[in-house]
Amino acid sequence: MEEKNLQTATIGGGCFWCTEAVFQEVKGVETIVSGYTGGTAPGVPTYREICSGLTGHAEVVQLTFDSDVISYQEILIIFMATHDPTTLNRQGADVGTQYRSVIYYHTEQQKQTAEVVIKELSEYYDDPIVTELTAAETFHKAEAEHQNYYRQHQQQGYCSYVITPKLTKLRKLFANKLK
Repeated sequence: MEEKNLQTATIGGGCFWCTEAVFQEVKGVETIVSGYTGGTAPGVPTYREICSGLTGHAEVVQLTFDSDVISYQEILIIFMATHDPTTLNRQGADVGTQYRSVIYYHTEQQKQTAEVVIKELSEYYDDPIVTELTAAETFHKAEAEHQNYYRQHQQQGYCSYVITPKLTKLRKLFANKLK
């Protein structure tokens, strides 16, 4: 049996349905769980509570990836290229702190890698990158209906107008990193 070098990444780039759909295409990504982190509300938050914007949580995905296949740096580059890291608390029509651009690092090395990626990519954007960089906090898995959302609802309006174009961009920019 082949030994894998599994690591965890937790990132939020607006709606977790979008970020999940992007990373479902990426070679080396083993698991993707949509969820919430970064908030202060007690207990396990619900989607409805998160959408209120009052809990402080961000919609995120937590990835398990084989770093022998794809590096953390490559994960972050794909992440930064497939959402707008220059808009504060917003991605397209999704507005609120729950849609913030955020990287939750799990190790000091991940923090350092993220700082380098943000700095290097900043020259490609007209506006400053506002992606939050924060130590990983308690992760709460989102409700079952939010897992694997795009694949189950591709014809839904949000999916076809928001997620499908992201996947087209992903395929154009990162074809060599896709399954």
